Amino acid sequence: MNSPLLEKISQPSDLKKLSSQQTVQLCAEIREFLLDNVSKTGGHLASNLGAVELTVALHRVLTTPTDEIVFDVGHQCYTHKLLTGRREGFAKLRQLDGISGFPNPNESEHDAFIAGHGNTALSLAVGIAWAKKLRGEPYGVPDKRNAACIAANSG
Repeated sequence: MNSPLLEKISQPSDLKKLSSQQTVQLCAEIREFLLDNVSKTGGHLASNLGAVELTVALHRVLTTPTDEIVFDVGHQCYTHKLLTGRREGFAKLRQLDGISGFPNPNESEHDAFIAGHGNTALSLAVGIAWAKKLRGEPYGVPDKRNAACIAANSG
């Protein structure tokens, strides 16, 4: 599989260097990568194909891990994992000693919270913001931002 742009992405800041046309190409490469890899390992394919552009856009605007993305449906995070340096781990996606099918802070500093199925992102994002406020930590624009990624409400 030929993925010249995806192979150059090792961290979210790499996305900010791409032109709009390159970003469209990257999204196509991500879809091809997901189709190829998830067909071998199993996993949540449709939900991830539906969240590619949204996740790329979030990472172009936000700066993780300073800014935090909370996924409402955790199994839509495969693009997020690709963009945060875990491309090589997809050979063992959802397998023993492989990467998780869900966000997991123990796996990457870019994962804000362990999330499985839906309806948690809004309360988590609000809770994270309030916790920062109560601790006197910077939050909100321009300091630290939270994004609740609600791309579907299904498990």
